[in-house]
Amino acid sequence: MKKILVTGGAGFIGSHVVRLLVNKYPEYHVFNLDKLTYAGNLENLKDIEKKSNYSFVLGDIVDGDFIHELFQTHQFEGVIHLAAESHVDRSITNPMEFIMTNIVGTVNLLNAAKNIWKENYDGKRFYHVSTDEVYGSLGDTGYFYEDTAYDPHSPYSASKASSDHLVRAYHDTFGLPIIISNCSNNYGPNQFPEKLIPLFINNIRHNKPLPVYGEGLNVRDWLYVVDHAVAIDEIYHKGKIGETFNIGGHNEWKNIDLIKVLIKVVDEHLGREAGSSESLITYVTDRAGHDLRYAIDSTKLQEELGWTPSLQFEEGIQKTVAWYLENQQWLDNVTSGNYQKYYSEMYDKR
Repeated sequence: MKKILVTGGAGFIGSHVVRLLVNKYPEYHVFNLDKLTYAGNLENLKDIEKKSNYSFVLGDIVDGDFIHELFQTHQFEGVIHLAAESHVDRSITNPMEFIMTNIVGTVNLLNAAKNIWKENYDGKRFYHVSTDEVYGSLGDTGYFYEDTAYDPHSPYSASKASSDHLVRAYHDTFGLPIIISNCSNNYGPNQFPEKLIPLFINNIRHNKPLPVYGEGLNVRDWLYVVDHAVAIDEIYHKGKIGETFNIGGHNEWKNIDLIKVLIKVVDEHLGREAGSSESLITYVTDRAGHDLRYAIDSTKLQEELGWTPSLQFEEGIQKTVAWYLENQQWLDNVTSGNYQKYYSEMYDKR
């Protein structure tokens, strides 16, 4: 069986990628490597955990010796690298953690692939999943393109920009068969509730304040996470080596407008008067280095690989709200930390 390593596969985006690969490609053996930090949750993958072509590996990409041994043991033919520290607020309070995971961890994976593959690159591929935040901030008009100059403004985006540069450098210097994608904001099931949409769904449910940075005028492009997983599948299998692909949802929303739509939908699902929870909105001091607007042009991905988003935001947000409200135990476990017991229950006994 073809062995594929997915890093960060217990996280939000990673779990959707792992599920898609395991179910779609029975001829692959998918190895899910995750450190199981606060955002890694094996309950995200309960539906596939007993599949014969799936294995979970507990480990940290910052441990170079461990990563080399893992590659040596399993001889992976492909890597889809999603493991990353990704929350901007956390990068402001603890930049070093982002430097270690996002930069050092990526280099460890690159070195392992280079050393184990030993320039026998036929059929090999190292796919690095990145973010649109590396491009910096846009004004009221314009889009990010694959050749937009990098201009990161937070420790998070700077660490991801660094990892992108290193991945390209290993291609240019060593011939490593790499591919990169930069994606806009994701939303959907299984997202850790420090991010805007699940946080606000949970807070509305409990009548807690909804903290809005500044005046809520920052603009983001939103993509349903399953559509992102499908794009990753297409890019991994069909994208040209050495290329970059931007992935966007064509759904730009000012934060305050998105929040009001979210409030309306959650209120309706909870049987409240639509919009009544707007009283929970609380404006707070803006985040340091807060980029005004992100907007992705994904024309290259559409024209070369035929990918387009399957859901518009209005439909996607209905599905997302319904999922969180129908899976309140998952949400309660995550917010309480109880989900971290799942690993010991499932794996420590083995």
